[in-house]
Amino acid sequence: MVEILDTRSKDFSHKFSEILKRGAMDMTHVSQSVQNLLCEIKNEGEAAILRHIATFDMWQPSNFAQVRIDSADCKKAYDNLDKDLKDSLHIAYDRIFDFHSKQKEKTWIHTESNGSMLGQKITPMQRAGLYIPGGKAAYPSSLLMNAIPAIVAGVEEIVVCTPTPHNQPNELLLATLHLCGIRESYKVGGASAIGLMAYGGGDFQKVDVITGPGNIYVATAKKMVFGDVNIDMIAGPSEIGIIAQSGANTEYIAWDLLSQAEHDELASSILISDDKELIVESIAHIERIIPTLSRKDIAQASIQNRSVFIHTSSLDESVALMNKIAPEHLEILTPDPFSLIPRIKNAGAIFLGEYASEPIGDYLAGPNHTLPTGGSARFFSPLGVEHFMKKSSIIYFSKDAMRELGQSCATLAKTEGLQAHQMAVVSRLNNL
Repeated sequence: MVEILDTRSKDFSHKFSEILKRGAMDMTHVSQSVQNLLCEIKNEGEAAILRHIATFDMWQPSNFAQVRIDSADCKKAYDNLDKDLKDSLHIAYDRIFDFHSKQKEKTWIHTESNGSMLGQKITPMQRAGLYIPGGKAAYPSSLLMNAIPAIVAGVEEIVVCTPTPHNQPNELLLATLHLCGIRESYKVGGASAIGLMAYGGGDFQKVDVITGPGNIYVATAKKMVFGDVNIDMIAGPSEIGIIAQSGANTEYIAWDLLSQAEHDELASSILISDDKELIVESIAHIERIIPTLSRKDIAQASIQNRSVFIHTSSLDESVALMNKIAPEHLEILTPDPFSLIPRIKNAGAIFLGEYASEPIGDYLAGPNHTLPTGGSARFFSPLGVEHFMKKSSIIYFSKDAMRELGQSCATLAKTEGLQAHQMAVVSRLNNL
């Protein structure tokens, strides 16, 4: 039986502080092994990748060409898709594409009255690397969510890496590669894939940015290569937070909490409500449903060890606590969910009302499902088109602008003791 925390209990503050530490993934115990793998790739390139595949994915490619996924196999998998599944993938693709198209920024230039022109140039990354998890399961939805923003941004070269145990590619993932028009993809996973994309090797050219979720080895590797390449975020286990009030459907709540629990034993399912009976009923539904799940052992471990149920004294207190938790996914199941939007400060994605179930966001609502976890929604944003673009400032100064502003610039430079800075401006002023 899981525990229901009460904000009025004496030990609540201590227990809640432990909840806020959930994002502290213990990278210490894997850091050295990840560092070793990355160093091997730096020094040996493709040879190290072949060795790592043999060790971790249990098959032995004889050369790097065998690691590359054949585009013909992707097209064949797409052609063989069940019609309903193919239609569903296309619906998801179109909705995700439409949403992300609205995010795309444009180059702009502003002209001031003195003739100076200031602006910002938006340029897509040349080459992006997408990490798509595999192993226990394959996630074509993750491919859609990572590839489409890159496509919208205008990235010319998109490369995908995914683990392929026993050299048995997932047919649905292959089909989705074809749907997204990905022509360069590789059967390599874990920290090795991150190293390959960050450092390159042989004919494989390094990328400019790496995006996509993964286990603690992948997260640690992304953290280590940041600076050599850009990354989207350091993502941990999936999580959902629900703010509910009396009248919310407790069976819906149970299913939505379990939709995260079945992901991973370390996933967090969090329910906060000012109605204790609602919490009790939701837990009862969860306990009834778990034995029926295909991933019941994973869901049971997650609920038993990582779930959080909090009884508060008011809706205001529920919102305040959830803002501190800063969940990856936040569902609001209250009579007037829209009224809470201004008060939600920290959440990766916000789901409003009983029909905005979190899985809708995972697959085809449109917004990205690659979201900040472990409380990092306080400072990270969902994956978007901007992760695949870079900005350059544009500055043009006319003679009139130099006359108007040059002396102030020279004064600031002199104050900082940078004489060459000062004289670079003064020399121009003297010639006007």
